[in-house]
Amino acid sequence: MKDELIRESLLIRRVEETFLKLFSKGKLNGTVHTCVGQEFSAVSFAGQLTKDDYIFSNHRCHGHFISFTKDIYGLIAELLGKEKGVCGGIGSSQHLCKNNFFSNGIQGGIVPIAAGIALANKLKHNDCICTAFIGDGTLGQGVIYETMNIVSKWHIPLLIVCENNSYAQSTHKDINLAGDILKRAESFGIQTFQNDTWNYEKLFHDSKTSISYVRNKKRPVFHLIDTYRLNPHSKGDDFRNKKEINKYYTIDPLNLFKNKEPDKYRLFLEEIDMKINRILKDLDNSSEMSITDYCNSSESVISDNRINWIPLEEINVRQVDLINQFFEEVMASDKRVLLVGEDILSPYGGPFKAAKNLSDIFPEQVFTTPISEAAITGISNGLAIAGMRPFLEIMFGDFITLSFDQIVNHASKFYHMYNKQVTCPVVIRTPMGGRRGYGPTHSQTLDKFLTGIDNVSTIALNSLINPKQIYKTIYEKENHPVIVIENKTDYGKKIAKNRIKNYKYLFSTHTYPLIKIFPLTSKPTATIVTYGGMVDIVLNAVYDLFTELEILPELIVLTRIHPLDYNEIINSVKITKRLFVIEEGSYFGGIGSEVISNVTEIINDKFIARRIAALPVPIPSVKSLEEQVLPNKQIIIEKIRESLT
Repeated sequence: MKDELIRESLLIRRVEETFLKLFSKGKLNGTVHTCVGQEFSAVSFAGQLTKDDYIFSNHRCHGHFISFTKDIYGLIAELLGKEKGVCGGIGSSQHLCKNNFFSNGIQGGIVPIAAGIALANKLKHNDCICTAFIGDGTLGQGVIYETMNIVSKWHIPLLIVCENNSYAQSTHKDINLAGDILKRAESFGIQTFQNDTWNYEKLFHDSKTSISYVRNKKRPVFHLIDTYRLNPHSKGDDFRNKKEINKYYTIDPLNLFKNKEPDKYRLFLEEIDMKINRILKDLDNSSEMSITDYCNSSESVISDNRINWIPLEEINVRQVDLINQFFEEVMASDKRVLLVGEDILSPYGGPFKAAKNLSDIFPEQVFTTPISEAAITGISNGLAIAGMRPFLEIMFGDFITLSFDQIVNHASKFYHMYNKQVTCPVVIRTPMGGRRGYGPTHSQTLDKFLTGIDNVSTIALNSLINPKQIYKTIYEKENHPVIVIENKTDYGKKIAKNRIKNYKYLFSTHTYPLIKIFPLTSKPTATIVTYGGMVDIVLNAVYDLFTELEILPELIVLTRIHPLDYNEIINSVKITKRLFVIEEGSYFGGIGSEVISNVTEIINDKFIARRIAALPVPIPSVKSLEEQVLPNKQIIIEKIRESLT
């Protein structure tokens, strides 16, 4: 066993040294973070997991990858940027994926994702566990403590391995890290272990104990490994004390083995070098991925061909009750559907009651969480990766800013970063908007920050369309992240009750319907595009627009605000020559900017275009001021009047 530990650790080291040589010759892209000196941590943990277990690793992941997957060829090909790489050369050094192994360069953010995968295993009633590898530098990030709190309370089988090499890039932990590392985990009631890589046989034994504890007791473990990287943080710039480095170099187990058993060391090294050289020779003229293959999706794309228009029907049920009905129906038919969020247990059911009674009916599918938006978004990402269908509720839209890392650096990237091996169908719901007197931190409309995120669809519910239809489409057709914005003021409204006399209401058969509202007998003279909570306010302004300005608007109500379908807007503007985009958020960089710029690029003729939006200030609580900051009926009419003079 000792020889096998040495052999695999030496293999890892030799691969890492090969990467550094290749980098110096200009054959690697980006950067490379090697684990020279830390190899026995990888062998002890990743090497003792089963093929059905999961690993989420960090930027220094090559050793973990080799020990878990044994795929040296795919790893070398990946770092050389070859199509034969495990991710087609897309992820390179930090972003690897194969057979339940994932890595990402965002260290803290991987921990809740690993917890989500571990939770999925627990819900599937299997004996699989998930291991998250972090460094001591990660302990400065809050999301890891949010996650430790949750995995402890929920008894999630997560193994956190903290490789303490004493440096966060170039900064020693004594400068940045307060207190005792193990006590941090112990304070959450998590079982802890501690070893080091110099006593590697004991490490191998104790790591097996950690793995067994998590697997059998279905509880988390925090295992601290004291170690030392002999090489720089990445490919250069090592400012550590040379005496310190030399000290650890002399006690390094592989160097000791080299001095103690030189013949065996030489034999192992010759075998390893032959293997690496064969791989390099085979890959020498191997091709890189084409831009077409990278950008094209291998999945079926939702098609919106042959669009029809159907009369819009009134539904005598409140929007929030329809949302609740959707969840009750889908959770009954699919045990993979989970509702995750803060304060959603009965009898409270969330601040707007979308989760009313659901925890009573489906106690194993509803998870009420601490106030930990970053962690619960990451956990939901992990659940989605592992095949569950999580619907996450962020209590107020204002708080979704705390979820941004998980949305932008993780959920949105997985599919392409891992070369289409992984989908993440997480759904994030959140109430947005003002007009409830909640003030600056509970009334913002942050829609523009939630659009334009690659590979993420953004949906805005409104008072005209049945939300059950929208959520059913998301559940049945989406394989990628979706953000759903639910306006607070629409929750209590019955669907399509607000009607304008002598106007026709139609909705399209797009995957996410457009709604078109136009005069029955006259040609429209202006195009108004709006969405979400602005719909009823705009409808209330239509009569006054005609009586005061002799404008007959055609209204186009968006449901999906990213990505956008511009065809109907363009067709309408070609006729009316006037385009007004009305949104509740502030106008700079908003939905209106995007709509107008895209229409302008396509339409050659001149037309009037204006954005109508909130003032660029925080939303005040006092009602009279809130009404003036947000676009109301009078402001809409006045802004349109100004555009005509």
